[in-house]
Amino acid sequence: MLHRLTARAALPTSRALRRALPVCGSPRTISLKEIFPKHSTSSSRRSPSRMQFGPSRSTAIAFISFTVGIALIATAVNQSSTSMPSFFSGLFNSSSTGKPHPAMPESFAKGKSESEWRAQLSPEQFRILREKGTERPGTGEYNKHYEKGVYECAGCGNPLYKSETKFDSGCGWPAFFEGIPGALHLHEDRTFGMTRTEMTCAACGGHVGHVFKGEGFPTPTDERHCANSVSLKFTPADDKAKV
Repeated sequence: MLHRLTARAALPTSRALRRALPVCGSPRTISLKEIFPKHSTSSSRRSPSRMQFGPSRSTAIAFISFTVGIALIATAVNQSSTSMPSFFSGLFNSSSTGKPHPAMPESFAKGKSESEWRAQLSPEQFRILREKGTERPGTGEYNKHYEKGVYECAGCGNPLYKSETKFDSGCGWPAFFEGIPGALHLHEDRTFGMTRTEMTCAACGGHVGHVFKGEGFPTPTDERHCANSVSLKFTPADDKAKV
């Protein structure tokens, strides 16, 4: 009897433990569920409905602000550059600089002021010759033209190409493998995010097109002078003074 009282006195006095003890005081195995009936492993887990998925609202706002800032900076840089914002619209519908290039009388033998060029040239000629524009491929008058004669500058009449140097490159523009010596000036052109070689009339500075090298065409120079038909004026071979 004394041994049983001593054993009971040594047990914790919590209500859960007292409920788990047998009435007669005989020893038995006590489980954790009997000691902690209101706590289970499943009840300690967080409810899925209360869990947060994805970035918080503050993170999303910060990301949107950062994106808008980058867009504003990019817009400012584009507006300060000389290239057109749209490559394809700028390539065929406008000039590479948006402004007439300088071709004053003191710079070229046949140069004129902007107002004089506007009065002489058609709007399309002015866009290409004076604003360095480009005609659409496959639309030029001389793309598939192979008569004998000389191709002159449409602005000033300076002879640029002989018909013997013209070939079919399939590019959609008139192609020549070389110009008449001294008739063209070559310049580096970095518009539209690329580096090309621009060719202009040596007499008036009018834009003719671009030169491409090393394309593998079976020509004596392995060059392709890609010219705008609008920049050219053809004179037949029967005009001996031009040939």
